[in-house]
Amino acid sequence: MTTATSTDHGEMMRSDPMTEFARLTQPLTDPFGEQWPNFSAVLNRDGFTPLADIEDNDGAYVVDVELPGANKSDINVEVVEQRLIVSGERREADRSGRLRHRARGWGRFYFEVRLPERVQPGNVKATLKDGVLHLEVPKNQTEGPRRVEIQDTKDAQ
Repeated sequence: MTTATSTDHGEMMRSDPMTEFARLTQPLTDPFGEQWPNFSAVLNRDGFTPLADIEDNDGAYVVDVELPGANKSDINVEVVEQRLIVSGERREADRSGRLRHRARGWGRFYFEVRLPERVQPGNVKATLKDGVLHLEVPKNQTEGPRRVEIQDTKDAQ
């Protein structure tokens, strides 16, 4: 949808509301750059963001992403430092009749979350069952608290 607007010189100019919205929200999204690096891209892209639950367990993050109708071959999972990214495409089913109502999202999807701590990207486990992508993202195992003994100055030399 485009609308016509008037310039300062009385000329008519076409404008796209979504482009204008993206331009106006750009200053608002900059502060979120570290938490949501692709936030501004989300506003400008076609597609949808799937629903997800994130559970924080002792040794791993468990993430369930709803992707009904998506095929395993159409889903990409990446771990970049502390960011978990799930993207891909859910293809629309072939239909023989006229579609009277559409409520389900089809097309490209993108989900990204910044996890609170570093994880082990090489040990992520992913399964797709009943339209839910189940991810187990192990946390980096760090040493727990330990006591540091203070040495005498003559012992330190």
